[in-house]
Amino acid sequence: MTYMNKMMGALLGGAMMIGALALPASSQAADKSKIVIQVSDSDTAKWNLALNNAKNIQKDVGADNVVIEIVAFGPGVNMLKAESEVANRINDAIDTGVQVNACQNTMRNFKLNKEDMNAKVGYVPSGVVEIMQRQQQGYAYLRP
Repeated sequence: MTYMNKMMGALLGGAMMIGALALPASSQAADKSKIVIQVSDSDTAKWNLALNNAKNIQKDVGADNVVIEIVAFGPGVNMLKAESEVANRINDAIDTGVQVNACQNTMRNFKLNKEDMNAKVGYVPSGVVEIMQRQQQGYAYLRP
């Protein structure tokens, strides 16, 4: 066996070992349940229902076993304002690991900026596109 063949074999073997070591982490991430929740209503009852759903999902499957993203667009973005009736519940959900995102398209149309919003929420360029992409990534979809 030539020196080059030995080196190529060692490099290939090392690469295969690194790939094999990375598999458990990848499969662990794939084992998590994933759900995206749409809220497009500026209705306290709908928001409370969505937040209750998120809380119950975390309780039933374990907060460490699930990725939950709430996406608000249209009138639903109004409930993500800093002075919203559900601001405290939204903060609680975020503190437990729920991602809560506001649609920036809606914010532009409603002439809202980040200073108007709850300081803990995140932002996505388009709420509808975010939901579509999450579904393509295998997320379950819920609209309470």
